[in-house]
Amino acid sequence: MTLIHEINTFYDVQQLLKKFGFIIYFKDKNDVYEMMEQELHSLYSYNLISKDDYIKSKLVISQRKNEH
Repeated sequence: MTLIHEINTFYDVQQLLKKFGFIIYFKDKNDVYEMMEQELHSLYSYNLISKDDYIKSKLVISQRKNEH
């Protein structure tokens, strides 16, 4: 199931998670990234998102971690 045609930004990943009811806010940005990765893994393991969306989302989060 693909809900977003292109995942290129952190905002795109947030919107993907939001479509499944996940809105993640923590004071520590690293906690945000970790929780997002866990939720993405859950969605992918239940075949709710495509492998492509999963990999792109993980890449965007990884890039975001390296920026901070």
